[in-house]
Amino acid sequence: MEIPKEAYQAIENEIASDSSPVGIDAKKTHIMILHQLRRIEERLERIEASLPAS
Repeated sequence: MEIPKEAYQAIENEIASDSSPVGIDAKKTHIMILHQLRRIEERLERIEASLPAS
């Protein structure tokens, strides 16, 4: 997966955590992923609803 450097750095800055042994805030990371998945699902539902019935 190719991620533009600016986008990568923005995401890295958003999820970074000095207090985590792995360097990221896992809870925040999962919340961000789930939020994006929900947005994708809602968008897909809108797209599917606009398609003609088969």
